[in-house]
Amino acid sequence: MATGRRWDETPPSEDTYDQAFSFPGELHNVTGARLAAEEFLCSLARASPPRAAEYWDDILLVVTELAANVVQYAPGPFELRMRRTFDGVHVTMRDTSSIRPEPRPFRPDAGGGGIGWHLMHTLCDQVSVVVTDTGKDIHAFLPW
Repeated sequence: MATGRRWDETPPSEDTYDQAFSFPGELHNVTGARLAAEEFLCSLARASPPRAAEYWDDILLVVTELAANVVQYAPGPFELRMRRTFDGVHVTMRDTSSIRPEPRPFRPDAGGGGIGWHLMHTLCDQVSVVVTDTGKDIHAFLPW
């Protein structure tokens, strides 16, 4: 007997897939955030596989980019939260810097950099930044 989802079953609720991960903000935490995101996606994919294979990689790339920027520009701990939405995945990165990210020009002659914010806006359905007196939350909504 098949145990997969049937056509009349509803997709997983947003509450079913919601995880938060905390990191002290060290360089190796970039890898830790990516691994935590992959763990979340593995769990999610068992119940609801992505509609396109590249969505998985896009989410991991966005999480890695966000974590790398936190370690580089926002001293201190950070938190990654991932949540299933009706049609995708909501990624929130919370850090201790109240400075809003801004696009920078790409400068290959200066060692690269400058493409992360552009990449975020290309891969995500929506990106927003909420600044508070203790830091900021970057919200990224990606398809799944």
